Amino acid sequence: MLQVLQITAPVFILASIGYGWVKIGWDFNLQFVTRIAMTMSIPCLIFMSLMRAEIEPSALQALVYASLAAYAGVAVVMAVIVAVTRLDLRTYLAPLIFGNTGNIGLPVALFAYGQDGLALAVVVFAIMAILSFTIGIWMVAGAGSPLTMLKEPMVHATWAGGLFLYMGWSVPIWVGNTLDLIGQMGIPLMLITLGVAIARLKPGSMGRAVVLSVVKYGVCIAVPAYAAIYFGLSPMATGVLVLQVAMPVAVTSYMLAAKYEAKSEDVAGMVVVSTLLAIFAIPAILSFVV
Repeated sequence: MLQVLQITAPVFILASIGYGWVKIGWDFNLQFVTRIAMTMSIPCLIFMSLMRAEIEPSALQALVYASLAAYAGVAVVMAVIVAVTRLDLRTYLAPLIFGNTGNIGLPVALFAYGQDGLALAVVVFAIMAILSFTIGIWMVAGAGSPLTMLKEPMVHATWAGGLFLYMGWSVPIWVGNTLDLIGQMGIPLMLITLGVAIARLKPGSMGRAVVLSVVKYGVCIAVPAYAAIYFGLSPMATGVLVLQVAMPVAVTSYMLAAKYEAKSEDVAGMVVVSTLLAIFAIPAILSFVV
C-alpha cells in the first residue's frame, strides 16, 4: 500500500495544484501551456525516452501489436455497448475508447517502473495519440483525414525516437541535455494542466457518467490484459499496457466534443467522474501489476 501511495501521490498532488490554482482565482493560460507541452516538451520527452530505451526489437514489436489489438478490442466492445444502449455515437464512443495516457498514464508509468517503464508507456501513448488524432476525430466529427497526424510533433518524435532506438544511434551530449531539460517540463505541466481543465469543466448527466466510467474501467482493464497474454508481453510491459489503456477519459475528448458540437457537457461529466474514480482505480491496478 505504501508503494502504491508513493506512486500515485505525486500525480494527484500536482493535479490538485492546478485545480486549486483556478479555484483561488489566479490566471492560467490553458491554451498556451497546453501548446508548449504538446508541441515541444512532450515530443522531446518521447524522443529521448525512446532513444535511451533498452527494448529488444522483438519486445517492442510485440508491444505495438498488443497495443493496437487492445485498442481495437476496446473499440469493438464499446461500439456494441453504445449501440445497445442507444447512446449518441459521436458523443460517447471516442471518450470510452481513448484515455488520458499523457497527463496521467506517463507519470504513473514513470513512478511505478522508472525510465524503462516510461519508455514502454511512451510507445502506447504514441499509438493512442495517432489513433485519437485520426480515427478519434472521425468518430466525433464524422469526418477526418489520416494526414491530420502528420501535423502532430508527437508523431514525428515517436518515429524519430523509434528509428534511433532501432539503429542504436544517439545525439551529441549537449543536444541530449537540452532535450532532457525541455522534456522534464512535460509531466509536471500536463498534470497541473489536468487539474486546471477539470476545475473549469461544467459537467452534466453525472449518473450516466458514473455508470459509463465504471464500464470503461472494466473493459479497459480486461481487454489489454488479454492482449498482453496473447502477445506474450513481459510483466512490466503488461502492467504498462493495462495502465495506459485503463486511464480515465481525457480532457481532449471534451475539447473535441465542444469543437464538433457533440454533447460536450456529458463528456465533461465522464472526464470528472472517471478522473475521480482513478484515485481508487489506479492504486487497485498497481497493486496487481507492480
